[in-house]
Amino acid sequence: MVTLTTPRLLLRRLTPEDKPALDALLGNPETMRWYPRPWTPEEIDLWLTRQFNLYADGSGKFAVTLPATGEFLGDCGPTWFDVDGAQELEIGYRFLPQHWGKGYATEAASSVITYAQTSLKVANPISLIRPGNLPSRRVAEKNGAHLEKTLFWRDYDHCVYRYPSPK
Repeated sequence: MVTLTTPRLLLRRLTPEDKPALDALLGNPETMRWYPRPWTPEEIDLWLTRQFNLYADGSGKFAVTLPATGEFLGDCGPTWFDVDGAQELEIGYRFLPQHWGKGYATEAASSVITYAQTSLKVANPISLIRPGNLPSRRVAEKNGAHLEKTLFWRDYDHCVYRYPSPK
């Protein structure tokens, strides 16, 4: 089982026991501000099952937790998407509002980028971020990504941030 660690965080694969925490995360209007709407419990169930299936190829979201307590902070992980006719590995992250502004997203994303580049052998993953989502854009930029382009994807404009190859 894949787990990632950072100085402050443990990233592990999601389990069925994470469902209440995911309901709080993905059903939260503040967290889901940049999505069409918060997700229903049924949509979250389907999404969680999809994550379990993605684990077969090494992709999928991780639960981001505090190692000392196991507290669930959010999710972060690599997922394959068709973007402008090409398969791209996208690094995505979402955190509960009470954990915003603490550097957790930057730290978790950095770990996932390294995982994508070393274990999944994807030199230049991307992040797809809505233009107005400045905090998420800053996370990508802090991790060395550059704005490659803006495109219309899944009914909305998205900034495509490309991460540099490892040195």
